[in-house]
Amino acid sequence: MFHEVQRDFRSELMTGTSEDFFEYSLKWLHHEGWEIVSLETCLERLANDSQPRRYAVVTFDDGYRDNVSTALPILERNNAPFTVYVPTGAPTRTLQSWWLGLREVLRSRDTVTIDAMGIRFSCPDLNSKASAMSKVATWVHEDYNRAELLAPTFRSAGVSLAALNDVYFLDERELQSLAQHPLASIGGHTDSHPALACLDAASARAEMAGNRSYLENLLQSPVRHFAYPYGTPGACDTREERLAEEVGFSTAVTTRHGQVSDRKPNQLALPRIGVGGQFDTKLAFEARMNGIQSAMHGLLGLS
Repeated sequence: MFHEVQRDFRSELMTGTSEDFFEYSLKWLHHEGWEIVSLETCLERLANDSQPRRYAVVTFDDGYRDNVSTALPILERNNAPFTVYVPTGAPTRTLQSWWLGLREVLRSRDTVTIDAMGIRFSCPDLNSKASAMSKVATWVHEDYNRAELLAPTFRSAGVSLAALNDVYFLDERELQSLAQHPLASIGGHTDSHPALACLDAASARAEMAGNRSYLENLLQSPVRHFAYPYGTPGACDTREERLAEEVGFSTAVTTRHGQVSDRKPNQLALPRIGVGGQFDTKLAFEARMNGIQSAMHGLLGLS
């Protein structure tokens, strides 16, 4: 699981994956005998191969412009299929992308007050800005309803989420072009990127159905794959799995750690291995890919 693939990783507060690390991860997979395949191919082979081999599926969440400008040439060099999960609000520029707003506020100021948290951050350098970004993001992930409490901070700083969406996300024409690429698949990611478990069932279903309808109309092709926003146990569970199936998705991915080894995995709650961030290293990546980290979490009773 990737999000942004950043050419200037440090200036973006190390929130995505650096260009070099992205290329390293694909080359490492090839070197270690993993075949990078599409999601559909992976599931077909798991179901039908009498002697399953190592498959890796590359996915991106949110539809960032650098998935094309930076990541795509690397994917092409490595002949790596990939899926991009896109919320309606990204290409339509209506997404309440609080993470982009927060990053912009921190990048542009050496002192930032987050009134909703009651905290004032002194962040004169990139490391302290990245640390503040991590702390506020963790606070939001503890209760996804807190995201909207950051709006006054953005207003007082003169930060426009619509303008940031225009800078960072693919527009409709670019998304249509990407969908024609032989390595690319486009999946759904809701209309507005909410934590679906925080919504009532009708609203959650509408978020999924509206997004699927929008993408299919835009791309003039079926959209069968879906990613739950945030993807944690607190953001999606069995109710969301049922809704995804009702809406017509054949697979759905989470952000829960793990590898798919069962020949009949739950295709509406597939785990993913996240890559990126300021604390990601080659050693940590290799441990996750080899299942060492998951095994240790299991032994220690961690999620």
